[in-house]
Amino acid sequence: MEKHLVLAALGEDRTGIVDAIAGAASETRCNIADSRMVVMGQEFAIIMMVSGPWDAVAKFEAQIPVLESRLGLSIVVKRTNRREPQKEALPYNVNVIALDNPGIVHEIANFFAVQGINIESLETSTYAAPHTGSPMFALNMIINIPARMHIGVLRENFMLFCDDRNLDAIIEPYKN
Repeated sequence: MEKHLVLAALGEDRTGIVDAIAGAASETRCNIADSRMVVMGQEFAIIMMVSGPWDAVAKFEAQIPVLESRLGLSIVVKRTNRREPQKEALPYNVNVIALDNPGIVHEIANFFAVQGINIESLETSTYAAPHTGSPMFALNMIINIPARMHIGVLRENFMLFCDDRNLDAIIEPYKN
């Protein structure tokens, strides 16, 4: 039976971090089932789920202190199970662009939480607008809308919510 382990690591960015972590997974016969990696400022962050037979996952887990020391990372691991697909939920993609200001993520997350909608993934970034240099905010997330929910009403309410806050938004079916 396949076992799963989630790893989250943070540390100063430098060349070879992904190679070392992926190499440790490969050497212990683990498969990288899912991962997200990003550099923020001067810091590298990764979250990944590895899978494999129980002994392979245990060997990978035993390598964590060595990886922490060698790579200068803070690493946290947790055993988990593969997530079952949400039944009776429809995945939708949400994109928002706006002038950057504090609280946007909270307001959007709250809108969906109040509706009982789970956020599956969320990414944000800021950048300077072309020509003006104004600070801009971009959000992309995948949500799971319960099948019982009327999508047209949800979309209309979300667009009104965004209009009230001067957010340019799109909500559409998720395309893998």
